[in-house]
Amino acid sequence: MGGWLTADFFSIVGAGFFVGIVVGLTGMGGGALMTPALIFLGVGNASAVVTADLTAAAVSRSAGAATHARQGSPNMPLALWLIVGSVPAALVGPWVIHGLAGGSPDSLNRLLMKCIGFALLFAAATYALRLYINLRRVHDETGLADPDPRIRPLITCGVGALGGLLVGVTSVGAGSVIMIALLMLYPGLSPVRLVGTDLVQAVPLVLAAAGSNIVINGLDWHILVPLVLGSTPGTVLGARLAPKVPQSFIRRGIVVVLTMSGVALLDKSGWAPLGAGNDDTHPVLIALVGVAMVVLVPLVWGLIRRTEGLPMFGAPTVAELEGEPGRRPRRTSTSDTEDRRQVP
Repeated sequence: MGGWLTADFFSIVGAGFFVGIVVGLTGMGGGALMTPALIFLGVGNASAVVTADLTAAAVSRSAGAATHARQGSPNMPLALWLIVGSVPAALVGPWVIHGLAGGSPDSLNRLLMKCIGFALLFAAATYALRLYINLRRVHDETGLADPDPRIRPLITCGVGALGGLLVGVTSVGAGSVIMIALLMLYPGLSPVRLVGTDLVQAVPLVLAAAGSNIVINGLDWHILVPLVLGSTPGTVLGARLAPKVPQSFIRRGIVVVLTMSGVALLDKSGWAPLGAGNDDTHPVLIALVGVAMVVLVPLVWGLIRRTEGLPMFGAPTVAELEGEPGRRPRRTSTSDTEDRRQVP
């Protein structure tokens, strides 16, 4: 027992509990937050962390998918075409990255950190893109719901393959990449159908990715067990708190954290433009990136709203676009804004 109850054990439990709360609150950020957190804690190399995180995610996502399937929310034909593309890519991805690393553990660790760093930046960007797509949908007077759209098999399989490759290599991106693609390809799907479809296709995807990584890397139970012990109650608690917490602020905070983590991992990996290497980082640079995100992103978002004929700030708010409970997006036109300005 003494071999288990170490400082690393309690660190992983704490990290899993905290990330579990965030996932329960917002439904996003599982692998994107957990993988870099474990790497920065130094509890194992990148390949061991990715394998344990994927294995834990396979358990948790199965429960969520079963709930959505019972409620009838997924679009099953769409989910099946995504699975056709994602599962083979998830199985092959870990073998490809090991081949590129050339068999050296140190080379593999640095290559994985670079891949995860870029995946985190991509995940942060997809959140911003999702907000923009939702803004266009709300502002589009002609938008019509279409719960059973005509499936485009070839491009849907391609989306699944891209998501599967990303998850198989980094454990990041199952929700972000595929969700954005579904929003763009099938804009008539309701949010609950989108989430249900994404959860159902993610189960075989994550299982395939976890299995492939276990075959190559083995499974470090000293990471997996405390991760499950911490994340499971954290997710339950977060889900219970969700109706009482303003999720939009947390989600924006997640984007800032993802961006800073992505830059830090690229820095730590020795990526040439940043290039600290030797497991070092430039903390001042990373802090400046976070400050720039907090200051500049709201201004950029305001300018984007202006291009849609909306005021820089106001309805529809980010909370409305994200579909928070009790907040329904309201279409706002330029004439509406002018009318409000004329009111004394």
